[in-house]
Amino acid sequence: MSLPRRFLLPLLAAVALGLLAVGVSACGYQSHEKDVMEGEPVELGELSFNVTFSRYLNVTDTEDSAYLVGQEPAPNGYTYFGVFFEVQNESDEPQTLPSTISIKDADGETYDVLPSESLYALPFDGEVEPQEQIPVLDSTAQLGPIEGSVTLFLLPEAANENRPLILHIPGADGENATVTLDL
Repeated sequence: MSLPRRFLLPLLAAVALGLLAVGVSACGYQSHEKDVMEGEPVELGELSFNVTFSRYLNVTDTEDSAYLVGQEPAPNGYTYFGVFFEVQNESDEPQTLPSTISIKDADGETYDVLPSESLYALPFDGEVEPQEQIPVLDSTAQLGPIEGSVTLFLLPEAANENRPLILHIPGADGENATVTLDL
């Protein structure tokens, strides 16, 4: 049984519009999960965290030396690791960033974030103004090569073999999120 042509064209148009709507809504995808992959935003309270990039840092590289301001040379067998963030406050009230974050490897070893003097550093315990982001627009970190605020970790070389590395972000309301880092 075939449909008359006058019904077929509107039916095809409706299907095409439905597919277009699905595609457009996927562009603004936001996960409500608290366990995400690097590059996927995760909401904790009124803040949305997005790990935009993570990588080992090279102290002899000009770009990386800006992220490592104030850090001692890494001891033998250790390497600095940077996790770059964008944090968005879409509420109408200032929101406070966590005081710390950590990384856990597949063997269960935990690595705490290092204090940082870098202009690119995520301002722990700092406030994100209403309807604003970290890094702040037109700041050194936002205009930098990675366009994100960095958190630093000192990882043993063995951590590279103990993947996945999982970033743990505590939320203000006691809720936590984890981000599987892409190495």
